[in-house]
Amino acid sequence: MNLFKSVVVCVAVVAICEHARSQPAPAPPAQAKQGPTPSTALTLPESADSMGMKFKLIPAGKFTMGEGDDAHEVTLTKPFKMGIHEVTQAQYEQVMGVNPSQWSFYQTAVKPVENVSWLEALEFCRKLSALPAEKAAANVYRLPTEAEWEYACRAGTTTKFSFGDDESHLGHYACYGENSDEYVGIRATHPVGGKQPNAWGLYDMHGNVWEWCQDWYGDYPTGAVTDPSGPASGRGRVRRGGGWSSFAEQCRSAFRIRLSPANRNPSNGFRVVCSSVK
Repeated sequence: MNLFKSVVVCVAVVAICEHARSQPAPAPPAQAKQGPTPSTALTLPESADSMGMKFKLIPAGKFTMGEGDDAHEVTLTKPFKMGIHEVTQAQYEQVMGVNPSQWSFYQTAVKPVENVSWLEALEFCRKLSALPAEKAAANVYRLPTEAEWEYACRAGTTTKFSFGDDESHLGHYACYGENSDEYVGIRATHPVGGKQPNAWGLYDMHGNVWEWCQDWYGDYPTGAVTDPSGPASGRGRVRRGGGWSSFAEQCRSAFRIRLSPANRNPSNGFRVVCSSVK
């Protein structure tokens, strides 16, 4: 009997081993999806100018910021150079080594970069400012303050939009929810500078991509202010201008919205201000 039991046990062991060998190997654990990885062989541009970045000198001045109960007088004591266009995908990639944009399937060189967080926009400004030619010229790049942004957008106007109050004309100045599908047949961003500029020569201040501003979002002051830079802290950073999927009302000069500084989505873009530290 002991011999018989031993034979049975051996046969069972062999069968188990054969069954184990016939099973597929377990799949390796899923890897977390990574964001775009910068190129290790990145050749940095010589300067902002070499990438085609153009700026408009915006004069110092006084204006009414906000609307309705939020309207208040703001004085900007110093002129500043505002980017004529939103930063493009090609410009962003030359500095950062990666193009994070969702709308990167067509004419990426001239379409605005999007899917960029506030933190990444700041890093772009830091890297651009660190280029040897820019350091030699004492140029520092940054996001505009919210006051600078609205002042530049209004371009001397007091109306809902930089061109007046009639939103039926918005399509001449903005890529937004009503016309963003006219370029490639789907709702998406348009090439920068494809619409009419405002009176100060700035393009896409209404629509295309929401533009990050420097400020934390917060309540406006109740009285007149000079060179405001927003609250010291807050729950989100300011975005302005509306984007390719926005309603007309969201593209107004005074419309503001907040978002976490770490948030990316295909509506987030930015333009930069050039300041001199000389």
